[in-house]
Amino acid sequence: MTANTENLILELLRVMRADITSIKDGMREVKGRLTSLEAAIAALRRDHLGAQEDVYRQQAAIDRLAERMDRVEKRLELQD
Repeated sequence: MTANTENLILELLRVMRADITSIKDGMREVKGRLTSLEAAIAALRRDHLGAQEDVYRQQAAIDRLAERMDRVEKRLELQD
């Protein structure tokens, strides 16, 4: 009976080891996918910041044009 119990325990330990190995493999895949998601998010943030920078640059150009128009209107006495 002792041998049967030992064999049963060893068999259960083997099954547990196989399950743990399977879980480790699954976690490796999850970690890889998480890394890919983090890289994609970082790229999206860079793109967003680039677009925001373009908006600020365009707004500055519009402000300069508005100032120039004000000066032109003043010189031509078109302002109220």
